[in-house]
Amino acid sequence: MEESQRQKKIASVLQRDLAEVLQYAATQGGMRGVLISVSKVKVIVDLSIAKVYVSVFPNHKGVEILKGITANASLIKHELAQRTKHQLRRMPQLEFFIDDSLEYIDKIEQSLKGKENPINNPDLLGKRKKS
Repeated sequence: MEESQRQKKIASVLQRDLAEVLQYAATQGGMRGVLISVSKVKVIVDLSIAKVYVSVFPNHKGVEILKGITANASLIKHELAQRTKHQLRRMPQLEFFIDDSLEYIDKIEQSLKGKENPINNPDLLGKRKKS
C-alpha cells in the first residue's frame, strides 16, 4: 500500500529533525569522526509508530551506535517533540534500525571487481546455480 501525503510529510519532518538531533548528540558525546545520518523514516498508517533507518560511518561502529540510540530513545523522542511541537500533535513511537544498504552495495562492488566476478570467471556460475 502506498504512503499517504500525510505520512510522507511527517516522515520528512522527522527525518530532517532526527538527523540534526543524532548528529549533535554524537559530537557532544565525544564521538568525533562518526557520521550518523537518517536514511529513511517510514510512518505507519495510524501515525503512531515511525521506523527510523540510521546509516553510520564507519560501518563497524553501527551496532554500538544503535545500542546507544535505543537506550536513549525517550530523550531523543522528547527533543524531537520539542522541535516539532508546532507541526505535530502527537509524537510517534520511534523504532530504530541500522540501514546497511551502503555496506551491501559495497560488497557487491567488491565482488564484481575481485576474483569472484562471474563475468570474468564463468566457472563460478556452476557453484551458484540452485540444484
